[in-house]
Amino acid sequence: MSLPKVDIVIVNWNTGPYLRDCLRSVADSTQTQFELAQVVVVDNASSDDSLDGIEELGLPVLILRNATNRGFGAACNQGAAACTSELLLLLNPDTRVFPDALDRTVAFMVDPKNRSIGICGARMVNDDETEDFSCWRFPTFAIWVGKLTGFSYAFPQLIPMQRMTLEEIGGSGVVDQVIGAYNLIRRELFDALNGFDERFFVYLEDVDLAYRARQLGYSSYFLSDVPIHHVGRVSSEQVRGRRLFYLIRSRTEYARKHWPRWQAAVLAGLMLVVEFPVRGGTALVRGRSNEVKDVGEAALLYARYLLGRSSG
Repeated sequence: MSLPKVDIVIVNWNTGPYLRDCLRSVADSTQTQFELAQVVVVDNASSDDSLDGIEELGLPVLILRNATNRGFGAACNQGAAACTSELLLLLNPDTRVFPDALDRTVAFMVDPKNRSIGICGARMVNDDETEDFSCWRFPTFAIWVGKLTGFSYAFPQLIPMQRMTLEEIGGSGVVDQVIGAYNLIRRELFDALNGFDERFFVYLEDVDLAYRARQLGYSSYFLSDVPIHHVGRVSSEQVRGRRLFYLIRSRTEYARKHWPRWQAAVLAGLMLVVEFPVRGGTALVRGRSNEVKDVGEAALLYARYLLGRSSG
């Protein structure tokens, strides 16, 4: 029997040595359960040396270079359009896969009894092997308002957090959404969803994808015994003001897309009068002038966005 083929799509923006480390870990992976067709690296106009030498790592690499930063979702769609395999792995450049991780997730997805699983994810761990968040609940009005107002912290039994701890998950199983740093998705499902919604420049595009997959009858599955090294925020840490803006804007886009209009409007108002002032005030009290500046930049960009003006 022929092995299933897998394509990997990685979106890169100034990730320096992390991208090369990620690709080396893929090259060192066992491939007994699948055939690696190609690794598509979509570079969003990086200005560093992160692409140097990646074609010499022994992988079937295709590099797509963008003249501007198109955003994560759009770049993923661009990379996926160059792929033809039945399984598509969306992989962050700040991850490193353990030698058997790809084999184990592919084996799970091709098992006939798991045909209703559309997206498979793994357990995120930090460099020191401590646990990171791997799964999320689909956001609701109560969840996000509860976090903004502090009620989720005061009454966790009534209003849960969107992020789920390993204790809450309780092991491998179906979850609302697995973190987008490592998503093995069926190509037919990705095509049926028309890929990521490019209104999400970065953040929540993976949540939206998982939610739409659930609407089509496909679940997301968390493999708790398959660890993946994940650093996180390697790219976005370089532009913290815009990072905060993109996060808040993506929350608003998600609410506008999936919630009643009044809930989306209330959420936007709370982010203006609560989110930004609390973040800015906290940074001010702690004497972090750079953070105050970042919050101010994000607030200005968000206000322009709400007024219908371009914010990039």
